[in-house]
Amino acid sequence: MRKILLSVLVLSVSFIIHSQQKLTLEEAVMGQTGALLPDQPEQLQWLPQSDSYMYVKDAKVLYGTIKGKESVLFTLNDLNKWKGGDPLKEMPQLVWMDATRFWFVDTRRYFEGDIKNKTLVQTVPPADGALNNDYHAASRSLAYTIDKNIYAVIGGKMRQVTKVAKEIVAGQSISRNEYGIAKGTFWNADGSKLAFYQKDETNVTDYPITSFKDTPATAKMIKYPMAGAMSEIVSVCVYDVATSKIIFLDIDAGKRNDQYYATNLQWSADGEMIYIAKLNRATTEMKLVKYDVETGNELATLFAETDEKWLEPEQPMFFVPEPADQFLWFSRRNGFNNLYLYAADGKLISHTNAQFEITDIAGFDAKGTMVFVHARGHRPTESHLYKINLADMNMTLCTPATGMHNAKVSGSGKYILDSYSSLEVPGRTELLDNTGKLILTLHEAKNPLEGKLYGKTELFTIKADDGSDLWCRTIKPSDFDPAKKYPVLVYVYNGPHLQLVTNNWMGGSALWMNHLAEEGFIVFTLDGHGSANRGNAFEQVLHRQLGEQEIQDQLLGVDWLKKQPWVDAGRMAVHGWSYGGFMTTALMLREPGTFKVGVAGGAVTDWSLYEVMYTERYMDTPEENPEGYKKADLSQYVTNLRGDLLMIHGMDDDVVLMQHATKFLKACVDNNVQLDFFMYPGHAHNVRGKDRVHLMEKVIEYIKENL
Repeated sequence: MRKILLSVLVLSVSFIIHSQQKLTLEEAVMGQTGALLPDQPEQLQWLPQSDSYMYVKDAKVLYGTIKGKESVLFTLNDLNKWKGGDPLKEMPQLVWMDATRFWFVDTRRYFEGDIKNKTLVQTVPPADGALNNDYHAASRSLAYTIDKNIYAVIGGKMRQVTKVAKEIVAGQSISRNEYGIAKGTFWNADGSKLAFYQKDETNVTDYPITSFKDTPATAKMIKYPMAGAMSEIVSVCVYDVATSKIIFLDIDAGKRNDQYYATNLQWSADGEMIYIAKLNRATTEMKLVKYDVETGNELATLFAETDEKWLEPEQPMFFVPEPADQFLWFSRRNGFNNLYLYAADGKLISHTNAQFEITDIAGFDAKGTMVFVHARGHRPTESHLYKINLADMNMTLCTPATGMHNAKVSGSGKYILDSYSSLEVPGRTELLDNTGKLILTLHEAKNPLEGKLYGKTELFTIKADDGSDLWCRTIKPSDFDPAKKYPVLVYVYNGPHLQLVTNNWMGGSALWMNHLAEEGFIVFTLDGHGSANRGNAFEQVLHRQLGEQEIQDQLLGVDWLKKQPWVDAGRMAVHGWSYGGFMTTALMLREPGTFKVGVAGGAVTDWSLYEVMYTERYMDTPEENPEGYKKADLSQYVTNLRGDLLMIHGMDDDVVLMQHATKFLKACVDNNVQLDFFMYPGHAHNVRGKDRVHLMEKVIEYIKENL
């Protein structure tokens, strides 16, 4: 009888295993942000100044209360009835103005809806060729750019705001989107004035990006300021809607030089003043300056900060609801990103003392006595919501569950919509009070990979030479056998402003890594010094010597791997993109023999060829730091290559220019060094869309063949 039961059990287990299918590479790549992403409530948000929320489900907009009662506000069919004309095929992204009014954009047309009156009106006519659209809902005005000029629809009529010279660009993002800059136009509160960036690129080098789509090939000229070279000259201007007058803020006292950045632009609540974080080009000095928008004159410097290595202000000041003459400022002056509370005149009132990174502000309570923030307090691999009492700046945890949290705070500040995931939780959305007490669970996502065989993820730490924790991630086959020996792929980035190892669903990895693990690999990642969310001491070790400490940290990971009995130390590969491409190439050349195979994508090979705004912050200029640049120039190490190296580059790359690859290839030819190279026509700094499947097939097959 026991033999029969055992046979049945074995057959049952065998059937279950064989009924499961491996996660394919195409499924992993194409499903990463779609079918294989855990589902969550769509457009979940609090209605303005209320404790009621809404979300979209099955083409319906649902209204919910803190008691868990839900009702239908309107449906897609209702919206199309109100709209008339061409029907909407799906529920658009709604932006709520109050509890009954919202707006959305559909194919460049802007609409305002009113559920109380059951109306939907088009507020702004579309403009052909319009880019960088900036809609001001309260005044129904729209600013946008065509070519290098700003246009606006105001009062239903189009007007041209700027008429710039050939080398001037108005209304677009500046400084190559560094230092928190992501747009080029900024409406004041009532829509009566429009602030905008303007950059003079006369002295910036023209650089050709060659397109082979046409015959003969054509060259698109871009402006690309390389480290140490002349850069753009930045201005901040203000357009008065009533008078059509434009004034320039006196940021550089008429000197018109390229030795500063104008970042973190913020309007005052009354719309009569603008605040700018003026950062010197060396990024060692920053002043928060207030300007009069009627005259452009500087009114006051509220405070200044210095750092001998670098500063990088990335968020504007946040005004406290009450009293209105106070604001909050993010600063790392104590080593970690903390919040500093100031009076309007720049007098410091108080600040938090967190020994971890506060990353962003999620909201205030109605009275302005508390501010809610996301921070890395539990551990750097997790993000949690905290509330800060502005009277004493003490912080209290609001999201006790393990994982990465994205929380939204109600208008009163009493309630929280908390969406989070972890290695164990694909996704969960909960309604909490502001102490973190669970009121109800709104949604719990299922594992979208259920029924698939895929690699399993583990997070852990190893110690760096300075005693700090280096967070690591391994992905192992689902049938991992510790008695076997497995080849290893080390996936690397290890540069500023990116963190790869996080305690969310799949541990922050791309699904192709889980596919590769199921093919019989260990996939390993380590966030070394320089990576994000660890504070100044951890990150600024990189200063003036990119590629030095990062290599040593990655070698600590390699040493850890070699000590594991299930690792085949003779079959190790490394792969990364962008900064990770730089690190991959550096590891193959500067630590020859450590890895048998490397695949470097979009790699920086010479920092003197990279842009001013990024490179000089970390390396200073080539003139100031010649040894640092020389040591990081990977072309000089080509004769060290031991093993197989594949370099991949997008032919249209306007971030890491193709010249990085061609300079490196020329050094290989000159020194009779063989390597492999592949280009992706029509792609810029990364390969996206369906072609990404081809890319990952190329990467994985190269690693398999050469290991």
